[in-house]
Amino acid sequence: MISLVLGGARSGKSEVAERLAQRRADEAGSREAGGAPVTYVATALSGAGDDDLDQRIARHRRRRPAQWSTIEVTPGDSLTTALSTAGVVLVDSLGTWLAGHEEFAVDLDGLLASLEGRRLRGEATVIVSDEVGLGVHPATPLGLQFRDALGDLNRSVAELSDNVRFVAAGRVLLLPREDA
Repeated sequence: MISLVLGGARSGKSEVAERLAQRRADEAGSREAGGAPVTYVATALSGAGDDDLDQRIARHRRRRPAQWSTIEVTPGDSLTTALSTAGVVLVDSLGTWLAGHEEFAVDLDGLLASLEGRRLRGEATVIVSDEVGLGVHPATPLGLQFRDALGDLNRSVAELSDNVRFVAAGRVLLLPREDA
């Protein structure tokens, strides 16, 4: 099962995704002896001189259960290796991952194939992404390019996802598929 959790900055989307990943692991644990492992795929790295980002990363680390493993994806890396991990995988977040790629060029086909492979193996995947299309019009051409690239990426992942949640002010809305 693929779950996409969207929201703006400080909306609570990561916390919602963490609870969802734990639920998926607990559900799988009822089918497997010992429970399903959870792997947190971090796409933001600390130590780059951004104190605010370092504090956010520290808060995320403190919230995660000690038994969860973490894979840190460096800027420009593919997510396919991390997505080949067994058990529940939580990717936080697509926006940060996309920003780490030159000209925001990612292997979308490889990402979607990896996600579909996890679904076919019965492994749950929870993906966090920023919804940047609700904010102010970006003031720079690079900001416009990022907004459009992330919007396209989110739409592609949402199309493949079994469910999509939108988080605003800590509240969650399950987004239905369009029937038309």
